[in-house]
Amino acid sequence: MNRQRWKKYGFTAEVIVLTLTAVLCWKDVSDGAFAAGRNTNAAADVPDSGTIGEESAGTNGEEGSAAGSGEDSATENVEKDYIKWVDFHVTSEAMRQACAYDVDTYGQEGHLNWVDLLAYLGARYGGDFKQYKAKDMDEIADRLQKGETTVEKLSAEVKSFDYYREAYGAVLDGLVGEYEIEAENEGQEVQSRDSQEVQNRDSQAEQGRKEDQNDQESPGTVNWTKKYGLKGFSPIAKSFPYNDYDDFGVARSYGYKREHLGHDMMGQTGTPIVAVESGYVSAMGWNQYGGWRLGISSFDGRRYYYYAHLRQNFPYCKSLEVGSVVQAGDVIGYMGRTGYSAKENVNNIDTTHLHFGLQLIFDESQREGNHEIWVDVYELVKFLYKNQSEVVRDDATKEWSRAMQIKDPEALEYLKSAEEKKTTGGNTEKQPADAHTR
Repeated sequence: MNRQRWKKYGFTAEVIVLTLTAVLCWKDVSDGAFAAGRNTNAAADVPDSGTIGEESAGTNGEEGSAAGSGEDSATENVEKDYIKWVDFHVTSEAMRQACAYDVDTYGQEGHLNWVDLLAYLGARYGGDFKQYKAKDMDEIADRLQKGETTVEKLSAEVKSFDYYREAYGAVLDGLVGEYEIEAENEGQEVQSRDSQEVQNRDSQAEQGRKEDQNDQESPGTVNWTKKYGLKGFSPIAKSFPYNDYDDFGVARSYGYKREHLGHDMMGQTGTPIVAVESGYVSAMGWNQYGGWRLGISSFDGRRYYYYAHLRQNFPYCKSLEVGSVVQAGDVIGYMGRTGYSAKENVNNIDTTHLHFGLQLIFDESQREGNHEIWVDVYELVKFLYKNQSEVVRDDATKEWSRAMQIKDPEALEYLKSAEEKKTTGGNTEKQPADAHTR
């Protein structure tokens, strides 16, 4: 009898425990904890020792792993809250519409940030942009401009808005902003919101001096013009054909079975490859999976751009080295089919193509190893196609370079900061784990 009663009560207790567990899990889901892909105990997810390098058979993508910049943030027994996974499914149409709102309202009191708009829709759709409708973005943009709501109110009222703002911002924050571009005096029409303000700040005497100087200059003299807009570029230079499809997550078998964690863009050998965003070279050299490859880290340390299978014998622009600062639109290398070999400079890839990958880093434990976050960039590449870098060839060196130079304020600030550290003898930033040539 006692044994039967024990079984009865034991079963009841088990049911209660399972019920409470289910309730707590549902609370986590409703609070966006699972949707946000967050982890509140970083120490539990930090590898015991070392990291999984690019050549090892870990969870890294076909063409390798991450390397970037930033300070060490993973410490034992310290609770932290950071995103540990991102599914980026924003469509190119949504990005185009949001970007247009951002650029069109720049300088106005109700300036709309494109990532804020996309984050709101992401929260509304649960990240599924198959539900996207242009009128949905029009609606929230109108409310924000009329002052009926604010980003702060959205953060408080819309479930998971904060997560989507941080996640989408990690992908997109460096692609729209202020920059300067060179333009010829004659033969090119330039529109700028800021140029008149710059002129108004000059003294009358300085204005007269500039006008006299311009009168004496011959056609084709280069001037700098301030602009605001999309400053991220397609990874393929203008006028060079390529074809692609959404191949993120498809199977790969060289070395070990794994998923393809990048985007392949098929084209011709020697096609100039372009820096999507301004940053610095943090990885360069041979990788067994990616062949000749380049890794470029964004200045904020959130994004690591990976360009692989570069051309045999002539993979990079000759001026590049680890630590070099590049600006969005700069030519950085050339398309090829190297890789799938432990021996350097081998063409073991059947089809000439660029493997383009984007890794997000919210915590140092995600930089290399089992916790890496790679996102599908197919729609992003479609969006960036509208901004391709025009390039010219130097027949003497056989190098390609951008036709029109830019000045990215973030790149200039990074260089200034680095120079000040060198001058004052201050400590330099921690070198990326993959900063050396492999």
